Amino acid sequence: MHHPFEQSLIGLLGGLLLLTVFAMLSIRRIFSMIRIFVLQGLILSASTLTVGLASGERHLLFEAAFTFVLKVVALPVLLFHLIRRLRLRGDVEVVLNVPITMVTGIFLVIFSYAVASPLVRMAMTVSRGLIGVGLATILLSFLVVLTRRKAMTQVMGLLSLENGLLFSATNATYGMPMIVELGVALDVLVGTLLFGVFFFQIRDSFEKLDLERLERTWED
Repeated sequence: MHHPFEQSLIGLLGGLLLLTVFAMLSIRRIFSMIRIFVLQGLILSASTLTVGLASGERHLLFEAAFTFVLKVVALPVLLFHLIRRLRLRGDVEVVLNVPITMVTGIFLVIFSYAVASPLVRMAMTVSRGLIGVGLATILLSFLVVLTRRKAMTQVMGLLSLENGLLFSATNATYGMPMIVELGVALDVLVGTLLFGVFFFQIRDSFEKLDLERLERTWED
């Protein structure tokens, strides 16, 4: 029998994680997107820690600490450094306006809960009710990628999507084996570094990180 406080706390953290992705969809400042990513890292670390304490899965405690170091400290420092070096403007260029994006996001949340319902019945974890939240976070993060024109903001959407995958894995199966999670984390860090190098090359060649302009250039 699990303590109801832990169950309530896990549910609250899941709701906050979902709200952060909606915030990413609505804001128009790249620095604010990174700050929201930091908040996601804090929520993800706290959620993983709470699930670990409630379930007795000790490896989740180490995962929570590692998530904090990577997503709250290392990646944000790297992202802020890249933005300053690239001298990016603060505004985020979007494809759809905010109201349409928010309505689309609400439909994605409803769809996610409908799809996750069979998985919730099969899962045996203490936080199986949040599988739908994890799936919604993944789909909303993908919507962030689709509705942003700047390459850097699309990377933020991909990083948020990875947070959703980790959240889903934790709540559905108590996470992946530690060696797999370390490998994924290393891939994310290396991938971000490679994106940074790629961005510098784009800036030197096109003087702008607008993907629409790059597409027109390649078509010509």
